Amino acid sequence: MNRQKFIDKFLRCLLILAVLKIIGIFAQLFHQSFWSVVGTLFLFLIVAAIAFFVIIGLKDKEKDAKNSGRKASGGGGTFYLENSLFDRIRSKYEELAQKYVDEKDYLKAAKVYMNLLQDNYRGAKTLEDGGFYNEAAVIYLKKLKNKSEAANCYEKAKQYRKAIDLYKELEQKEKVGDLYIEIHDIKNAHAYYQMVVDDYVNNNQMVKASLIYRKKMETPEAAQQILLKGWEENKDAFNCLNNYFANIFDVKKLESEIQYLYSKIPSDKKNIYLEALKYEFKKDEKLQPTARNIAYEIIAEKVNTHSEIVNELKHFNPKDEIILKDISRFKTGRNKMFRN
Repeated sequence: MNRQKFIDKFLRCLLILAVLKIIGIFAQLFHQSFWSVVGTLFLFLIVAAIAFFVIIGLKDKEKDAKNSGRKASGGGGTFYLENSLFDRIRSKYEELAQKYVDEKDYLKAAKVYMNLLQDNYRGAKTLEDGGFYNEAAVIYLKKLKNKSEAANCYEKAKQYRKAIDLYKELEQKEKVGDLYIEIHDIKNAHAYYQMVVDDYVNNNQMVKASLIYRKKMETPEAAQQILLKGWEENKDAFNCLNNYFANIFDVKKLESEIQYLYSKIPSDKKNIYLEALKYEFKKDEKLQPTARNIAYEIIAEKVNTHSEIVNELKHFNPKDEIILKDISRFKTGRNKMFRN
């Protein structure tokens, strides 16, 4: 009796939904195209048919269970029927949505996900996959409160102003600058890039700050100045110096800059300078005499307090077997001195 009541109630609800849907469709006729309304009605009829056949199938299954003596007692049968009905209808909706996806009818698939499966995320993702970026953005924003995904969809739709507003709320300053470039607003783009530079500098990330100047703002001189600042203030000193040298492409100018920076280097930073010179030595044969001479000076100055620095000589004389033997004799002699 309880099971019959459940089925009757379900069918009555389905009938009411059908009537309401038909009323809604007629109301929409004033706002939508004929074929859009027909498509909506067709989708609803498919869903109604699925529900009807699922119910018939479950009733047959329950009769079979009763005849074979495996029917659950009391309210258990009703619970089983309700859950089986829910699972099977959901499964049919999933199949229907996948069918539309396979047919590349992403709008209908999204409607099934959102209206029938109550899954707004998959609905939005389906719209995005189908290239309906504006529609997907609205779902991400209104239904899911996901500003990041919405901004990404607006960007794909080339709705740059809408994307910029969202990225500003998310405080993604570099992205805001990039999108201002897309709409040829250089002034605002550089204003936001400068904010990014300031953030990097405040966090002692001088190399990243220099890349914004060089790559995004196209101001290489400002990039070099920020690298020099990092070198002089010991903010990631080695990487700043290494990148500073790497950005000088004229060999004569680079040689001059190597000599100039060495001329005013404090003693406690000479080991870092020596490490950087290894890279410059390999870069061009014209730089080798200058790099080698400076390296010798640093090694001679530091060898008494840091004897292991003598090993660095091999980097500036890679093919000189004699100097390798000299290094070995020096280390042996120094070890004997300490043992005695």
